[in-house]
Amino acid sequence: MYFFGKSDWRTFERGIEKEWLVTNGIGGYASSTIIGANTRKYHGLLVAAHNPPGRRMVRLVKLDERLSAGGRTYNLATNNIGCGVSESGYIHLQQVVIDHIPIFTYSFADITLEKTIFMVHGQNTTIILYRIANGAGPGVLRLTPMVNCRGYHFITSEGQIEFTQMEISSGVSIKSREDVPPLLLATSTGSYIPGGWWFRGMSYPIEKERGENYLEDHYIPGFFEVPLGAGENKTVTVIASTVVFGDIAGEELLEKERYRLKDQEDRAGYDDMLASQLVRASDAFIVRRQSTGSKTVIAGYPWFTDWGRDTMIALPGLTLVTKRFEEAREILLTYARQCKKGLLPNCFLDGAEYPVFNAVDASLWYFNAVYKYLIYTGDLDFIRDQIYPVLKDIIHWYMNGTDFNIYMDQDGLLSTGTPDVQLTWMDAKIDGWVVTPRNGKAVEINALWYNALCIMENLARIYGDKPSCRDLGSLVKRSFICTYWSESEGYLCDVISPEGKDWRVRPNQLLAVSLPYSMLAREQGCRVVRRVWRELYATYGIRSLSPEHSEYKGVYVGDRVQRDSSYHQGTAWSWLMGPFVTAYRRVHNYSAASREQACRFLSPFRDHLRDQGIGYISEIFDGNEPVIPRGCFAQAWGVAEVLRAYVEDVLEIQPPAAEKVEALIRRE
Repeated sequence: MYFFGKSDWRTFERGIEKEWLVTNGIGGYASSTIIGANTRKYHGLLVAAHNPPGRRMVRLVKLDERLSAGGRTYNLATNNIGCGVSESGYIHLQQVVIDHIPIFTYSFADITLEKTIFMVHGQNTTIILYRIANGAGPGVLRLTPMVNCRGYHFITSEGQIEFTQMEISSGVSIKSREDVPPLLLATSTGSYIPGGWWFRGMSYPIEKERGENYLEDHYIPGFFEVPLGAGENKTVTVIASTVVFGDIAGEELLEKERYRLKDQEDRAGYDDMLASQLVRASDAFIVRRQSTGSKTVIAGYPWFTDWGRDTMIALPGLTLVTKRFEEAREILLTYARQCKKGLLPNCFLDGAEYPVFNAVDASLWYFNAVYKYLIYTGDLDFIRDQIYPVLKDIIHWYMNGTDFNIYMDQDGLLSTGTPDVQLTWMDAKIDGWVVTPRNGKAVEINALWYNALCIMENLARIYGDKPSCRDLGSLVKRSFICTYWSESEGYLCDVISPEGKDWRVRPNQLLAVSLPYSMLAREQGCRVVRRVWRELYATYGIRSLSPEHSEYKGVYVGDRVQRDSSYHQGTAWSWLMGPFVTAYRRVHNYSAASREQACRFLSPFRDHLRDQGIGYISEIFDGNEPVIPRGCFAQAWGVAEVLRAYVEDVLEIQPPAAEKVEALIRRE
């Protein structure tokens, strides 16, 4: 559990630093700050996924509370408009407790109001559950919803959307667009009073900082009123949904969701607080995609959808370390069926009929995910029957050439792309400008290529197939060392392009040390890790470029151009902590001292889980101190890689089928 008190919201500015998130397993979510002020256009109590996990739309923006008793009205709402804070209800906030599900306790006069927010798994339904201990006199609780019906990337002005409403049992049905279902609002007790006006000029400070439109209007259809008797303890359930519901059983639904989350934690079975917290966080990213009818991985909240590269990097931590093996199998099979000319989808864009394939590394990360699946499950039959042919196909296309100028050169190394196409994970592009051009032979692509060739050779040995990659792997290893390694400097160049070798110190070289199969000698790996630690380590992540380089940008702020120009030019990435810690332990022969240091590397995340996205790990951080969290406040591969490295390299809990698989590989 994460506990917060008045010291966390002594000022409005301090109170909006921390955000909470709950999800529904199909891409929808609810999120805001701990003081209830929406600071992003992405915040809302019901952001529904109308084509799961995509087509996300903000439906219920807020539900503001006012309680009248003893001749006074206590306004619990907190809102910010263009000229400043217009309502400061957070002054009545006594405590916030978040154990995945947030609970807000307000205290004023002799009255206590507790509010719990959660979602129904598998539905675009949010439940707001109030428990009220009323004071000595009678009172009235007024609940005022703000609603909208727009894509979560956009904002709305008054009159831009026409809303109509119709009273239903215990509430109201609010219709706006013909192509989406109405928003249904209802309460377990009390009455609905229709109205119809607009809240004008809600201000989003984070959007302003990002150079986006930051003022928005929201529609208020009316309000609910709930009478409270003197000294009465009362429970009130509010439901916001896009599906027709039956009885409003808030307490029962809450217990069901708590049980589901506890079951995930129990299945993983870690008797360690940080591991359990990350297991709980991992649940938010595993969702169902309607178009494929199977599970996928949301790359990050609040704005990312599912990306192939992110999915394959995150899969071991999200599904294998957590023992969600069926979901891992489902995801691997789904992407196998989507493979085209050796390429796995890079992303599924909202509104697009087909996925986008512009990634060279998604297919190579797929090999790593398959290998990790094997050593965790030992499920050799599934891999042989469903996945092995796809792996063969990927190798074939990469050797002989596929789209985006991806091909194997005569030295065995992969060459990719053109200057105007971004194919690696450093993929920021502003209009026609590729910010971090890495066309040619990128270091991590060839580290992944060698890893894939070794995995393929071992699978061939296990399945009694003709090994076709042994000689090629040896060639790649020789070429890699000769091409990338600098003995005098002790690190690997980042990319070899037609213009020559790029010797900027970047984190991509870590993969040549951390992947299961490495080309480097231990001493070489040790020097790489030391160089990365000295120049790129930034507490919660690894910088994307050394501060010693003239192009380094250490703060990720400003409009889209400013942000994207720093995205991979110094910004620190949380997901890279996984490869860094794994590489560190490997090059130090898994000594007791290296385990202690690995623990020191990951221990700061205990504090970060209380910051920005509570219970989650942020996508990125400033490269400069004090490494402020930026970007998505909940990122799949950040959570996954920190969890994987913590379990495997700090707790030293090894994959259960690793010895079995390794024995089969060694068998002649």
